[in-house]
Amino acid sequence: MLDFQTLAEFSRTNCAGICAFLVPANVLATLLTLILTFINRPIVQVWQAVGFASIFAFIMIMHVYTWFIIGVVMLPTYILLGLAVTCLLTNVAAILWRINSQQLIYRWK
Repeated sequence: MLDFQTLAEFSRTNCAGICAFLVPANVLATLLTLILTFINRPIVQVWQAVGFASIFAFIMIMHVYTWFIIGVVMLPTYILLGLAVTCLLTNVAAILWRINSQQLIYRWK
């Protein structure tokens, strides 16, 4: 069984390494989603990129919440949380924009 306390302790102990990986991964995965959306790739590819990027954002949110659980409320925790939420919202917006643009194209034809 997965022990949340052990996982949270691992997350806090290896914070520098986790953040050094997750920050660029979030930015690059979200950038990939935006690129695929703007060059009108098939919706399946955009959904896959959104799923991939959302995993990184969700992991970062969980990592930040492990710090909030023990009472660490500092500027870096809010910055990382803001980055993760921004990436999630950007991915959702890309999906919505892609779906709406397809509907507009079909209406004009």
